[in-house]
Amino acid sequence: MFQLARAVTRVNRFIGKWASLAVLVIFALLLADVVMRYLVGSPAIWTAELAVLIFGVYAVVGGGYLLTERGHVNVDIIYGAQSLRRRAMLDILTWPLFALFVGVLLWQGYDIAAESLEDWERSQSMWRAPLWPTKIMIPVAAALLLVQGVIRLWADVRVVMGLPVPEDVFGKPGAPETDHTPEPSKEMQQ
Repeated sequence: MFQLARAVTRVNRFIGKWASLAVLVIFALLLADVVMRYLVGSPAIWTAELAVLIFGVYAVVGGGYLLTERGHVNVDIIYGAQSLRRRAMLDILTWPLFALFVGVLLWQGYDIAAESLEDWERSQSMWRAPLWPTKIMIPVAAALLLVQGVIRLWADVRVVMGLPVPEDVFGKPGAPETDHTPEPSKEMQQ
């Protein structure tokens, strides 16, 4: 079971790191669009649309990576002030909400992707870009996010039980327990 969790975590980290390069591609496409529009006087039809399609893939495939790296936003008013064990318990209690969200994303994403693939859906622009490859990534990304979420749940249960949670298997551990007392300034120490 540890090997499967380690493999999923590696896959999500690999995808996340490669997907981050999409930002450079999007930048290059939008720069080319600006150059064509303002310097050449003839905008390229495809650059902005391709940038949007790439951004769509980038946005959905990053979920598993963010969960692996604990990069999602938390409400630190409550969560950040808790011990590692209590944060794990809060994560366990809120996990059904995560599962509901990702389950709906997987279900609806599959329907959208299947319909798009069945019709070989294309955009309505003059370029007629294929939309089905981007839409297929929605259920794929949701499945990776769901599996990583199950692994994160397993890690939280292990934290509550006081068992080790290796980073290469479960992803980045929760933030270390911190003392929220501010350090005295140098003037106060003298």
